[in-house]
Parts: sequence; structure tokens; C-alpha cells
Amino acid sequence: MSTAQTAVPNTMTEHSSPVSPNLPDREPWPEIDSLPAATSIDITPPGGWYVVAKTAFDYAAALVLLPFALVLIALAAVAVKLTSPGPVFYTQTRVGLNGRKYKIIKIRTMHANIEAVSGIQWSRQGDSRVTPVGRILRVTHIDELPQLFNVLMGQMSLVGPRPERPEIIQAKGLNHLVPGYRHRLRVKPGVTGLAQCLLPADTDITSVRHKIVYDLYYIENMNFFLDVRLMGATLLAAMGIGPKTVQWLVGLPNRQQVAAAFLAGVVAPAGPSPLPTLQPV
Repeated sequence: MSTAQTAVPNTMTEHSSPVSPNLPDREPWPEIDSLPAATSIDITPPGGWYVVAKTAFDYAAALVLLPFALVLIALAAVAVKLTSPGPVFYTQTRVGLNGRKYKIIKIRTMHANIEAVSGIQWSRQGDSRVTPVGRILRVTHIDELPQLFNVLMGQMSLVGPRPERPEIIQAKGLNHLVPGYRHRLRVKPGVTGLAQCLLPADTDITSVRHKIVYDLYYIENMNFFLDVRLMGATLLAAMGIGPKTVQWLVGLPNRQQVAAAFLAGVVAPAGPSPLPTLQPV
């Protein structure tokens, strides 16, 4: 579960550049890091038959996967219940297609009600809020399996951008500080996706700016072949294979390719984009 850590610093405005320093374990990305926050991005998601077929595929694949997933969910539920007091499952408000809010369903991997103590934070490496069993569930992605019910309810796709919490979007100023961020709302969020497979979890504004480059590459280039490769990549990642190896094995686009596609969509001069705003539940 990725949550926010701090509010947006007062020194950052809608037209300022990001001030988050690069973390030691993150490779700098000068052509992306140097973009002003007000940079406008233009992309064109696929439409027509693919959108209808993708929805049908999501329902069919979720139904096929569900019996196997229910076995893993049941085993995980027993492990969580025996090792940590509190509910097995939790729901959390996320932002989906066209800004609509919905309740995501996941297996609990943190101590119950921990945010009452820690406050809303982005999860970090070695996060003490995560239980020992929760660490295993996160590494194997078993905690994500209940999201198949979100797919069957039409709220999510199997593959798409990671859904974010509305309070995080607001508190961190993501719509204003991350160029192209609103475009993520033009498709359903996914249980897995290109950014989720190849990049680590969000830790600051800069990490979100990096992920949006991959998200928008997917949105503009999504097709069945890419979806199947990303589901395969997710399985490989759950087996402990690193992102660079996964990228090579499955044939996913590299950093230069996604950056080139992203920068090709830069519009000058920068200006507001008439994209969806958040809607009530």
C-alpha cells in the first residue's frame, strides 16, 4: 500500500520545477527531471474496438484466474489472521477512470489501523508498519489478488496505471507538479502495469514523475500483445526476477523509448488541459 508522507512544500508552485533530490538508489533522468511542472502533455489513447475487447478480456481473464486466486487468498487470509490482530482485508478509496472514486480491495499487509499512529505516508523500503507475513504477500503480489473483484465490478482493468488515493493526489499536488498526471484518468487503473513492473514504489514527487512517463507510454501504445507481456512480467517479478531482467525477457520498452514517446507529446506553450476532475464516490 503506497501512501503519502508529507504535504507539498510551500516553496513549490504549479509552475515550479521539482525540488525532490534524487535518491541514492535512483538513476537520474535529466530529460524528465528538468521538465517544468507546468509542461503540458498531449497523448491519444487507442479507442474503438480495442477498448470494448479489452473490457471483455478483463472479465474473461478475471473469471479464469479467480478459482486459482481464491486458493491463494484463502491461504493468505489464514496466515494474516494467525500472525496479526485485525481484519484480513481492507478497502481504500482510489481514483479510477474519468476521476471516479471507488473502493479497492486488498489483503492487509500492515499492522491494523497503523495510519492512526504513523499518519498517511508513502510506504518505504524496510517499512516497520508492514508485518512479516505482509512482506511476503507484497513480494509475491498475493495481496493484490482481491482486486480481481474490482475488475469484475468494472472499476479496474488487469493492466493499466496504478490507482492513487485522492488525498495523496491533493496533498502532494500531483496534478500540478507531475506533467501529464491527469492523463492517467483516461483509462481504467490496473492491477498491474508497465510502471509497476519496471519501477519501484513511489517515494517522492520525482519518483511519480518517472512513473508517469511509463504510464503514458502504456496508455498511448496499449494493445493485447503488450497486455499479455505485462501479465507475464508480473508473474516473473513475483518469482523474484529483477526489473531489468524482466524487461529483457518479456521485451518491454526501455527508458530511452518511453522517454522519447513522452517528450514527443510535449505541447508548447504549456497550458491547462481539459481533463477529468475527481468525482464523488
